[in-house]
Amino acid sequence: MWITGVRANWWRFALGAAGLAVAALAPDSSAFGVLPVLLWCVLARTRRTGLVVGFVLLVLQVWFVVPRGLGWSGPWVPSALDGFWLYPVLTAVVSSAGLLVERRWLAGVVWLAALAGLGFLSAAFVVVVVYEGAAPRDEGVLPGPPGLRVAEVDGWCGSGHGANCARVLEATGERAHEVMRAHLVSHGYTAAKQLDTDERLCRRTGLVSVQEVCADLKDLSATGVRVTWYVNRS
Repeated sequence: MWITGVRANWWRFALGAAGLAVAALAPDSSAFGVLPVLLWCVLARTRRTGLVVGFVLLVLQVWFVVPRGLGWSGPWVPSALDGFWLYPVLTAVVSSAGLLVERRWLAGVVWLAALAGLGFLSAAFVVVVVYEGAAPRDEGVLPGPPGLRVAEVDGWCGSGHGANCARVLEATGERAHEVMRAHLVSHGYTAAKQLDTDERLCRRTGLVSVQEVCADLKDLSATGVRVTWYVNRS
């Protein structure tokens, strides 16, 4: 009996396994990113609608998880904040449309409101509680390039409940400045408005909620460079 059930619902297991595999590429957002796919595998009633809508949800998951997990940048790469509010809204629209196709009108409307509301609430929580005062992530700066000895040192936070935090590393080795600059460029950083004494590189991500991360390079010696990176809120 259970074998028959597995055969009839193979597509649910396939979509769920694919969603979990994609989530493994970005552990920081894995649970949140895979949730719409897994819930749809439970909600869908028919195989045709289940597969079509599930595939669209999987594509959205890949779009919001993989580029950021690989450290890509650009206007078509969703930012972390996009993932917390825009992703739930888009998946809510897609899955609600699937429920309406199955003539489950009330479930579709409730599902849309629930997921969209969850997205906005989670975004507000992340902005107020998590991002405000939080140090930036590795942001493609770490791990450092091969050939240099890299050590992270104490960072700092500005005033205002710990806002405007930065992380700092020091790298030493032959042509440290040039090697570190090439490393940052390979991770999507481009030249920005220069400081008085330091070189600044920045990268931007985000479909709607744009996030800019900047890294300042300061020479310590002929073979040493200090890199300070932070979320640019100016």
